[in-house]
Amino acid sequence: MKPTTPTLPTDDELVMHLVETSDLSPLQAAELVRRHGRDRRKLDELARTFKAES
Repeated sequence: MKPTTPTLPTDDELVMHLVETSDLSPLQAAELVRRHGRDRRKLDELARTFKAES
């Protein structure tokens, strides 16, 4: 049996997650993913900060 490794979310999945869980637009969410990588916890934190600053 092959060991199973968890699959990482795609950029599109992360963008959809951020759009659904924050007040970011799809373009803003895509920009966060592009600039800061694919760490969901970090992106969630940045989205909250971004929303607070807006």
